[in-house]
Amino acid sequence: MRKVKPAIEVCNLCFSYPDKRHVLQNLSLTIQPGERVGLIGPNGAGKTTFFLLICGVLQPTAGEIVLWDKPVVAGEFRPEVGLVFQNPNDQLFSASVRDDVAFGPENLGLSPAEVDDRVQAALSLTGVLELAARVPHHLSGGEKRMVAIASVLAMHPQLVIYDEPSANLDLRARRRLIDFLQDSNETLVISSHDLELILELCDRVLLLDQGQIVADGPPQEVMADWQLMQEHGLETPVSGGSAPRSLPLPGNAGSAWERTTLWTQPLVPWLCLGTLMLH
Repeated sequence: MRKVKPAIEVCNLCFSYPDKRHVLQNLSLTIQPGERVGLIGPNGAGKTTFFLLICGVLQPTAGEIVLWDKPVVAGEFRPEVGLVFQNPNDQLFSASVRDDVAFGPENLGLSPAEVDDRVQAALSLTGVLELAARVPHHLSGGEKRMVAIASVLAMHPQLVIYDEPSANLDLRARRRLIDFLQDSNETLVISSHDLELILELCDRVLLLDQGQIVADGPPQEVMADWQLMQEHGLETPVSGGSAPRSLPLPGNAGSAWERTTLWTQPLVPWLCLGTLMLH
């Protein structure tokens, strides 16, 4: 039986910036094709640096990253890997949504017909086909996020890396993003402080702190460890195990994080009024 090649193999990876040493220290891990891996950790843990190393933007100080049996070389373009930036404004730069999504396929040397097919498919898949003629910077945050994802998917990557995909999204846009990612066929690596999103989407989680992986396992187990999470500057998510749960809502109200928000948002004005009365 033919052995399946790992999507990502990382061996003794180290990285330092000129003004900050030991950003990553001896990272070793393997991610299989089709896995959905969450990457969590406090700010400054090295998550974004790790992503840039996978994409070949940075050169490791030591160690190696191999994607599908081919080592990553800094500066070498790897179309099978796509990175969705934390801020979509950093990714969208063209005069129209269509032009932004077409930029990657055009630079692959595809014919105009092939480019059009990829643009249509990516915009349809992400549910933003009707925005094709719009100016990207006139869109809402949720719309920009989906257009940024479409611009990556138009390259037909096998691995998609998401850096804080739910940042600055409202509840509706966040739910639409989660539903979309649940149907994705690519290998996914997702960094997020939205731990409920990680619980809902990922079958494995890596906890990174001070440049080292301190935990690797099922999200329901790793993130339910209150002491572990506290030691590394994180909170246990509402549905992660020992933390208090939100009150049940009728019907399908989304994740526990969304249910908690829906219950508590109407109480905010009353809490503020009570505080004023006490003073």
